[in-house]
Amino acid sequence: MAALAPDIRYSLAATGYLRDDGQPAAASVTVTNGGPSRRGSFQPDVVWRHDNLGVYFKHAPNTSREEISVWQQEVWNEGSVPLLWLIGQGQTELYNGFARPQGPDAAGQNRLGIFAHDGPTLASSQYDKDLTDLNATAGRLSMESGGFWREESRVSRTEAVDRRLLRDIMALEASLVEDQLPTDDAQALIGRAIFAKYLVDKNIVTDAMLSTECDRANLPEVLRHPPAAKRLFAWLKTTFNGDMFPTDAHVPAHRHLAYIANFLDGDDPATGQRALFPYRFDIIPIELISAICEQFAHSAVLADRGDPRKHGVYYTPRAAVSLILDQVMAGMKGDETVLDITCGCGIFLVEALRRLVKATAGNAPPTRSMIRDVLYKQIYGVDVSDAAIRVAALSLYLAALELDPRPSNRRGMKFRPIMGRSLLVGDAHNIERTDAGKARLTTAEGRKRFDLIVGNPPFTGAHDRGGDDSDNPQPPYDRSISFAERAMQFAHEKTRFGMILRATPFFSVGAGRQAAQRLVESLSPATIINLSSCSSWLFERANVPVVVLAGRYRPLQDPKHMMLVQAHWSPSGRAGHQFDIAGSDAEKLHVASWKRNPDLFKAAFFGSYGDLLLLDKLRDSHRTLASQLRSMGARFSQGLKLGMAGRRPSEATHLHGLPYWRKSGDIEPFRLNTEVERFTHGFAERPRKRDVYRAPLLVVREFIHPMDGTPRALAAVSERDGVFSNAYYGASFAMTQVDAAHMLAGILSSALGTWYFIMAGSTFGLGPRRLLQEDLVTMPVPSILDAVPTATSRQVLTLAKEFAQQPPDASGWERLDEAVFDLYELNEEERLVARDGHVRASWQWQHGWEKSAQPPTHGDLGSFAAAFAGTVNTWLEASGRRMRGLIYDLPALAPLRVVRFIIEPGPSLSTVEVIEWKRSLPSLLEDLAARSNVPVVDLLSKSKVLRVTTQKEVVVVKPAARRHWMASLAIAEARQTLERNMRVQAE
Repeated sequence: MAALAPDIRYSLAATGYLRDDGQPAAASVTVTNGGPSRRGSFQPDVVWRHDNLGVYFKHAPNTSREEISVWQQEVWNEGSVPLLWLIGQGQTELYNGFARPQGPDAAGQNRLGIFAHDGPTLASSQYDKDLTDLNATAGRLSMESGGFWREESRVSRTEAVDRRLLRDIMALEASLVEDQLPTDDAQALIGRAIFAKYLVDKNIVTDAMLSTECDRANLPEVLRHPPAAKRLFAWLKTTFNGDMFPTDAHVPAHRHLAYIANFLDGDDPATGQRALFPYRFDIIPIELISAICEQFAHSAVLADRGDPRKHGVYYTPRAAVSLILDQVMAGMKGDETVLDITCGCGIFLVEALRRLVKATAGNAPPTRSMIRDVLYKQIYGVDVSDAAIRVAALSLYLAALELDPRPSNRRGMKFRPIMGRSLLVGDAHNIERTDAGKARLTTAEGRKRFDLIVGNPPFTGAHDRGGDDSDNPQPPYDRSISFAERAMQFAHEKTRFGMILRATPFFSVGAGRQAAQRLVESLSPATIINLSSCSSWLFERANVPVVVLAGRYRPLQDPKHMMLVQAHWSPSGRAGHQFDIAGSDAEKLHVASWKRNPDLFKAAFFGSYGDLLLLDKLRDSHRTLASQLRSMGARFSQGLKLGMAGRRPSEATHLHGLPYWRKSGDIEPFRLNTEVERFTHGFAERPRKRDVYRAPLLVVREFIHPMDGTPRALAAVSERDGVFSNAYYGASFAMTQVDAAHMLAGILSSALGTWYFIMAGSTFGLGPRRLLQEDLVTMPVPSILDAVPTATSRQVLTLAKEFAQQPPDASGWERLDEAVFDLYELNEEERLVARDGHVRASWQWQHGWEKSAQPPTHGDLGSFAAAFAGTVNTWLEASGRRMRGLIYDLPALAPLRVVRFIIEPGPSLSTVEVIEWKRSLPSLLEDLAARSNVPVVDLLSKSKVLRVTTQKEVVVVKPAARRHWMASLAIAEARQTLERNMRVQAE
C-alpha cells in the first residue's frame, strides 16, 4: 500500500493524530490509506475513534462539489462521525459531520473552517486560521479530553441522522393518522417502506427487480401505484419469509401510499418542501431502525399532549447500549446466549448479535451459517408488544443481512421465523406460562439459563414492555428493580449482567434500597455507573435519573467490593452523546459499608475521600437532628395538601384565619412573608393537627434554592402561628426553644448543610433539586440545647437573627458558613472539603454544569497545587524535604492542564509558582514522557487523567475543566500518592 500523501501526514502530525513518520500517534488512530474501513463509497485514509465517536481524514485535492456532497451524506448517515477532514493543496477543510447534508451547490454550508498549512500569511484571505488553530480546536488531545465540544458549539446531535430521522418518521406518521389511516396501519406501512428502501439501498433489491416484479422503475413509483405496491409487499414477504411482515398485511389507499413515496423523493414530512433525500439506509446503523419502533410506542402518548412533532424522541441511545456492552461482553468467546426480558425493538439484541458474530469469527470473515446459528440459537428477547417484537425481528434480520458476505444471494434472503421461538410476545413476569415461553425459556430441567442478561426495563407504572400491573402485582419499590430481579431467575452462577435501572432506589431509604442492595450482592463483583447527570440528553424529555448496573464481568475484582463510577455532565455529552468518565471518577466501596452506612454510597459518587472522612466524623461526633428533636418534644412534618380528585378530604376549619404559606416565593432566606393570604379552605386531604402549626415554627422549603450559584436550603423561623403547604417541612418548638430553632435555621442554610444534602441526601443530585424529610432529620448536628449558650453557637444564632431582619449578602453568607464550621469544630482541611462540596452542589443547575466544564483559572490550579503539596509536605517534613508546585501557563484553548510537583530539600512551607511554557502542549507531554519513561499519550487516551510519580517529582495532567481541579480532589490524590509510595517502599 502506498504511503500517505505529504499533505495529510503534515496536517495530522501537527494536530497529534500521526507521528512525523506517518504512523499513528495513539491507539485511537488507525491508518487505512483508503482501504475499506466502512460501508459506502467514501473511504477515509485515517480514522480516529474514541468511545462511541469517530473522525474521518481524507486526502482530497481537487475534489468536486458533487463528490464532497456524496461524502457528507454518507458520513452523516453513519451517525457517529462529528467531523470530516478533507486535506490537500496546503490546506485542511473541516466539515460538520452531524449537520444535515446539502446538495452539491450548498456543500460548503457545513464547512466549519479552512486551515492553512503554512500559516495565515498565505495570499488568500480565506486562510484566517492555520494548523495551530486547528490543533487547539479539533486536535487529538482536544477531541479525547472533550475540549472540542466546549469550544465548538456548531457541532451537535440536534441535526444528526438519528434525531432527524426519528423526527421525520414521527411527522410522517402524524400526517398519515391525520388523513384517517389508523395508527397501527400507519406504522406498519412506514416499517415496510423502510425495509424496502434498505434493500434497495443495499442493492439486494435492484431497480431491475422492481421493474420485473412490479412494472415500475424505482421504489417511489412502485408506492404511488397501489397494485404495484401490493405486488411488492407480497413478493418481499415470499422472498424473505421470516417475521418481516404480518400475515394479514394489506395495502392502504393511494393517498396514503403517496405520503411514503413523497417522503422517499425528499419531501419534508413536517413542511412538505422538497430537498435532497438525505437518508442512506445501507449506511444508517440497524439499531436506529429499531429505535423507530421505540418512537412508535410513544406516539399515542405524545399525541394526547398535542402535536407529536413538538415533542422529543424516546429510545435507548446507542451510547448507553455501547457503554453497557463494552463492559459486559469484553472477552466473550462468541458461543454465549443473550436475554433481554424487556427487549422493546431489540436495540441491545442487535448489537449483541454483531459482537457475538465477531467474537465467533475471530480474524476470519463470518459465514452465513455462523451468523444464522448465532441469530437462531443465542439471541432471546421478550416484550409484551407484538409490534415491538416484530420490529425486533426485522432489526435482527437486517443485522444478519448486513453481516452476510453475500446478502443478495437468493438463499441468503430466506429466514426462519424467530417470533414465538427466540423472540416472545408476553409479560416478562409470567412468560413461562405461555405456550411460546414453554418452547424456548424453559427446558425439561426448568427455566433456561443465559450467559448474558441485558436491557433497559421500564421504571414505573404500566408500560408497553411490562404488561398490566393489575395482573402482576409488583413489589413495593421501583419497577425497574423488579424486572432486574425477574431477569435474574434466568441466570446461572456466572451469568453476566448489564441493565439501565432507575437511580433513586439505590440512594433511597426503605424497601427500594434494600432491594437494590440484594441485587448488587447477587451480582458481585458489581459495577454501578451513575448516569443521573446525563439524563437531560440521555432520555430527552423523560429526564429520569438512571444508573447502569453491571455484574460478574470482572472476575478479578474482590466480590466484597463494588466499583462506583460517576459520569459527569459535560459539553461532549450534551452535543456529542459521550459519557464524560475519567479514571479518577471510579471509587471502590465495600458492599457491607453501604448496608451499614448508606451515606457513604452517595458520597462515593459525588465526593472524594475527604468527604467520606468528614461524613464519618460528623456521624461519630453528633446525634441526628431527629434524635435531638425527639428529646425536645418536637418533630418535622410536611405541610398540608388540599387534596386531589377521588381522595377523601378532612375538615380543616380549625386552621381558618392563619397565614398560609403555600408558594415557593413565600419564603426567603431566614424570613417568611407576612403579607400572605389567610387560610380559608373548609377541607384538605391532610390538614394536620393545629399544634403542627404553632409558633415558634422552623419552616424549611422542600426544594433547594440556587441562590445565584451558591445553592442553599431555605429555612426560616416564624414567631407567629401559620399554615404551610406540602411544599414545606415544619417543626413546632416550645417558646423557650426559639433560639434553638433560629440556630437550626442557620445550620440548615449553611454551606455545610448543602454539602451534607448533596453527599447524603436521597434525591438532591439525582435530578430533582429537593430535600426529603428524612434528609433533614438524618443530618448530624451539635447538641442543640447544650450548644445554644456557647460562644460558637451564639455566633450562628446572632447571624440567623440578623439575617431575618436583613437578608445576607455574599460576605454575610461567608460569615455564617465560618460560624457553622466553628460550631462543628472543623479543621482547615475539612472546611475546604465542605466548601468544595458546596460548589459541587451548584453543578445541579445549568449554570453550574457549564461552570464545572470551563477551564480552571490560575487561582483554581493554585489552590489544587497548594492542597496537594501541603498534604504531602506533612509526610516529607520529617526528612527535611518539601514539595514545590509548578503550574504550566498554557494557552486558554489548550485541552489539558499540567501541574508539576518537585521534591527538594528545604522547610515544609509549600510554594506554588506559575511558569511560562513557550513550546506546544504536545512537546510538554513528550518532555514528560521522556523524563519519566511513561507512555503519557496512550495513558491519557485511556483514562483522561494521569498522575506520574518518580523519586524526585509528581506530575498531574488532567482535562482543562474546573471539576478536575478541585482542592479537595488534590488532598485525596496526594494521599493516594503517599499510600502508593509506601507500598512501593514496603515491597
